[in-house]
Order: sequence, then C-alpha cells, then structure tokens
Amino acid sequence: MINLAEGEVIKIMAENQGATKALVRMSGEECIAIGFHAFTPALRVGDQVVLNTTAVDLGLGTGGCHFVLYNKSRPGQPIAPGPGHIMKLRYTPLQFSVLSVEEEASPYHSLLENSSSLAGTPVVVGLLHSHLTPAVLALNWISNGRLRVAYLMTDGGALPISFSTQVQLLKDKNLLAGTVTVGQAFGGDLEAVNCYSGLLAAKTVLKADIIVVAMGPGIAGTNTKFGFSGIEQGAVVNAVLALGGRPVIIPRISFADPRTRHQGLSHHTLTILKNVILGTGWVGLPKVTPPENRLLKAQLQAAGLEEKYVFAEKNTAPLSEELSRYGLQVSSMGRCYREDPAFFGAAWASGLVAYDLFSGINADGN
Repeated sequence: MINLAEGEVIKIMAENQGATKALVRMSGEECIAIGFHAFTPALRVGDQVVLNTTAVDLGLGTGGCHFVLYNKSRPGQPIAPGPGHIMKLRYTPLQFSVLSVEEEASPYHSLLENSSSLAGTPVVVGLLHSHLTPAVLALNWISNGRLRVAYLMTDGGALPISFSTQVQLLKDKNLLAGTVTVGQAFGGDLEAVNCYSGLLAAKTVLKADIIVVAMGPGIAGTNTKFGFSGIEQGAVVNAVLALGGRPVIIPRISFADPRTRHQGLSHHTLTILKNVILGTGWVGLPKVTPPENRLLKAQLQAAGLEEKYVFAEKNTAPLSEELSRYGLQVSSMGRCYREDPAFFGAAWASGLVAYDLFSGINADGN
C-alpha cells in the first residue's frame, strides 16, 4: 500500500541536478521531502505537493523523509523526453525513458558492441552504500590522486543516484571520474541496462583504472540467510569474474553492532563468501585489536574460507585524516567512523588491496 498526504513547500534546503530537498508543512507539522527531477520539476517555495509518506509512516530508517509524487501547483510542466528508449521503473506509473550507453542512439554503442572484457581491471565490490566513500578515499590517498575511479551503482538500494549525498560530495571534490547507474537505478553520468554492460562502460567509456561497485543508500534485511538485498554483492563479483576482472570484496565487519549475527564478520558476508560467489577474489581486512583479530580468524576458519580467497590486512589509520581533509562524514546503521571504525576500515583496506593489484604489487597480505 502507498500512503499519500498533501503539503506545502516552505523552504528549499538543497538542490542538485537530479533532486530538490525541501522543508514541507504537512498537517501542521514540518517534514523533509525530496522531489526527483525525473518525475517532477524542481520544487519552489509555495508549491502544493502530494507526498508518498509510506516509509516514514512505517518507521523505516532508510531516508527518513517523504518523496514528492506530484506537484499540484505546476502540473503542466512535463519533463522533456530524452533521446533514449530504455525504460527505468518499467511497467509502473512512474516509468520514464533514458539513453542507455549500449543502445544504438548512444555515441558509445559501437564501443560497447565490441567490448567484452575488463582485462584484469580491479573492481572493489561493496555490500552497502556506506562502503563507497572509504574505498574511494583509500584509492585517492594511495595514488596521490592519479587514479581514475568510477562508481557503478546497482539497484539494490535507493534507485536515484541523486539521493546519495556521498556521491555528490565525491564528485564535487573530484574524487570520482564518473558514475554509472544500472538496472532500475538511474541518474548516473552513464545509464546501463545491467551490471555487465555497466562494468564495461566504466572501463571503456569512463576509462576507469579501478571501479567501485555498491548499491545506493539503504539495504533490506529479514534476518534470514539469503533474504537481504546485499546478497547482490556475490552476483556482482561473479559478473566481474566472468568479464575477466579482479574482484576485491569488502567484508561487512563490525565490533559495535549489538546484534550477534553482525559481530565480527557479519553473517551477510559469510553467506556471500561461502554460498554465493562462484570463484575466488581478494578480501581487504582492517588491522584491529588482537582479540578482534582472533574473532575474525576463527570465523574465517569455521566457514572454511581461508583456502578460497586471498585475505589481505591493511593499516587503516590514515582514514580518519582523509575524512577530515575532505570534510566528509560517514555513517552506517546510525554509527559514525569513530563509533565503528572496523566497518569503514574494511572498505579502506579493500581500496588499498585494489591499488596493489593495479600496481602489480603482491596483494596477498604478506
């Protein structure tokens, strides 16, 4: 079911190419709402809007805001159709067309038509969106900004890339060479039909030295072995292997999460490494305290994973300085870097492992 409510825009809080964030007065209360420009023109103060309030009404943590479904004040301003014919949000009332990088009208069609290999390109594959910034910072730090890093956003979380403040900040600070949105996700510098062609587009069109893949903000979980959206990490790794790339898998690690199933190596990561990935790859591990390290080792041994993957341990001390240097803040499950350093450190470590692979350095952690 969809919960709808009406409100009035009283303040514009932020705006970028893809979305407007506004303060809306609804039933005498003030709330935050986001309007995506793919569906409705940029919001203005005084606009009367119809909001989808479902997620907030259910008390879900993702987003914490309402979404503009319709602008009653300016209903006669349709978004001009683009040149593409690939539909996003297919067969829903909000379906719209994009120019995908693969289709014949694309200037890159012939390039993608003849592309079938990543040719050993390292691909850092995250489990959550909050893995993105530490991995990108690591690649920038270790290379002194010389790498071209592309971000591929899957459709496992938020679908509009403009919903991510992290992506906008990373682009503003020239830490990303470009973005690709695949599947039902949309709004990247390039649109692609699926993860395979999206990876190839990041390599051949964006000329990426290293690709970072992760879903948009948000993750769905059910406390069952396979019932979580982050399981797509394994499918992405399989795609990288099929295309001749070298996958670096960011593990979900936490010593701050109160839930037993997510302590140390999360059951999500253990399931993906043991049951979903069909080949092998590299896994970055942060240097942690001796007791924490013993727990991680015991979990890996119990799952029989030490023979399947190359685990490389990396120092994560510079991450805090890099976050401060670029004025970036990260959080996951409501916890910041200081509160859960191992979680973000795993992404940083994986970025360093990918750089080792790119540079031809032995990336076995020894």
